[in-house]
Parts: sequence; C-alpha cells; structure tokens
Amino acid sequence: MFRALNVAATGMAAQETQLDTIANNLANANTTGYKTQRVEFEDMLYQNARAPGPNASGNVTPTAVQVGTGVRILATARTFTQGTLQQTGNQLDIAIEGQGFLPVTQASGEVAYTRAGSLKLDAQGRLATSDGLLLSPPISIPTTATSVTIAADGTVSVVQQGSTASTSAGQIQLASFPNPNGLTSIGHNLFIPSSASGDATTGAPATNGLGTIQQGSIEASNVDVVNEMVAMIQAQRSYEINSKVISAADEMLRDATQNQ
Repeated sequence: MFRALNVAATGMAAQETQLDTIANNLANANTTGYKTQRVEFEDMLYQNARAPGPNASGNVTPTAVQVGTGVRILATARTFTQGTLQQTGNQLDIAIEGQGFLPVTQASGEVAYTRAGSLKLDAQGRLATSDGLLLSPPISIPTTATSVTIAADGTVSVVQQGSTASTSAGQIQLASFPNPNGLTSIGHNLFIPSSASGDATTGAPATNGLGTIQQGSIEASNVDVVNEMVAMIQAQRSYEINSKVISAADEMLRDATQNQ
C-alpha cells in the first residue's frame, strides 16, 4: 500500500515538470527562433516478485510478477523543426531556412549559437544581435552605406553613397552540430555546445547541409499553441488522477488500521 503512495507521488512530480515545460513553451510562443521543448519519461526499477521460467513445482511460468515503482523524467528534448518565416522588411533581419545556427561572440569571448536573426548595428557599425553580441566572424557595415544586401549564401554586400556598384562586406557563417539536442540553453535565445552535442562545424550557408539565409525575415517560434493546450489538459488530468491514487491509498490504509 505504501508503494502506491510513492508511485503516485513520482507521477505527480513528473506531471509538474511537464506543466512547467508547457508553460515555458507557451510563454515563448512569440520568441524569435525559439524551439519547443518536450518532456521524455521513463519507468523506474521494478520489484520482481517472480521471474518467468521454471518454478519449484517443475512447471514453466510464462509470465513474471513485477511491480513498478513509478516514473521519472528522462530528458527535456527540443524539437528543432523549422519555424514559420515572417517577413519584416528590415534589411538587417535574417532567417535561417534549414539547418544551422548563427555563431555570436559573448562578452567572455566564448562563442554561442542562436537561431534569432534580428540583427542590428552597434556603435562601430558591426552586425550584432539585439543583446549586442557580435556575429562571429564580425562583419562591419560602412557608415556611408545606403543599402545592405544579404544573399542566400550569407554574402553581405553594400552600396555606398555616390556609387551604384555593390562591394562585399563579408560573409555570414552558420554552424551545425552532430547532436543539436545536446546543446545547453543559456537563455537569451542562445545555446552553447556540450560534450553531448559534439563540436561545431562552421561553414557558408547552403553548403554541407547547412540552410540558407533569407533577408528581411525572421524565424518565428515553432511552438504549436493548440498542441500545447492539449498537452496541458493531459498533464492536469494525469496530475489529478495520481492525486486520487494517493487519496485512495490513504483511505485503504486508514480502513486497514481501523479494522485491526
């Protein structure tokens, strides 16, 4: 009977984590480049009361007697599917269509990676994220530039005052990882590599399986609000059912002690 209390408690704790994850997904439904998280569960160890196979009477037992001990969170994986590309008309906004991340340099000098392509110019005319993190490698736009063109392969071209010819200002690079789900999210739309993600492979867009760059657009969050609402209802019902198991087990224990 006490086992039922512990098992149901693990179920309630697991659904709390599920609800926390759903809440975070819904909160980031409008976050540029956000990728949906999902919770993965696994059952815990079983108590084996009887193993299948030959028994003491000489018969072969076809099935075992196993009693589960609950559930635990295995992982919170991300779904790196393509988000909807939204046109903004801003010549510095870029969206990655396909695989890849934008490498940016943090204040510590460490390179982080993002899918959020809402770029701006800093005080020195360098392309940076909304948080002021420079692209890696850095790309500078001359102050005399009248227009900026970013090609699908990441080539940045500018037309300066008094000229009709375009000149190259650099090329945006993209990075890919053997296991994107191994990346560590550090907030601010940023990921950093881990031993599970593998090392970054950097290259020009549209090469080696990397996506292409679309100027004047941003990638919206890939959160499906309807699916998240359904998952929220399921988590709520699962939590309620587990709480009822605890109530039922408590009543049975009370009846057992009163009848002794």
